[in-house]
Amino acid sequence: MPDASLTSTELLTHYSSQLAKDLERNVQEQDQIRHEIESLQARLLSLQHDHTVLATMQQALESGIPLQQVPMSPAQGYDLPVTSRPGATRRKQQTPTLVSLIRAYLAEQPEPCSAAEVATALSEAHPDRVIKTTVVRTTLEGLVARSSAERIKQGHSVFYRSLEKNGEAKDGTGAAG
Repeated sequence: MPDASLTSTELLTHYSSQLAKDLERNVQEQDQIRHEIESLQARLLSLQHDHTVLATMQQALESGIPLQQVPMSPAQGYDLPVTSRPGATRRKQQTPTLVSLIRAYLAEQPEPCSAAEVATALSEAHPDRVIKTTVVRTTLEGLVARSSAERIKQGHSVFYRSLEKNGEAKDGTGAAG
């Protein structure tokens, strides 16, 4: 019976090897699909944001409100044009958008940050604003989709860092994005 013992050992070795290969292939396919899902989710977030912007613009056009074009560079700050409508209130400064706050915060950080860290820091810096972690995470994913930030995974945690440092592109060309 030594031949039967040898044959069953060879079969076990063969099947064990095949199962290990199948498991590895399965894990690789899961990782690939997970990456595709993340990419599609980022694209969906970007499209949802674009849809919101476009719908708002369409509403403004359809409402008959005259649109004023005011050229504004980031260096000019957030001053609003003076409106000539009767009874309109005059605001001295427009508050910066969450996107601009997040971009500026990430650009200042030497290390990648989580969405919770960004939300906490911005809430402390701007106590007059309600800043939710979920909104910050969505905004960060939008920046990743637009190549303004980078997503870094460490285990189950996700961190973000700016691809622009102080108005400079990461490649050092000086192009702001």
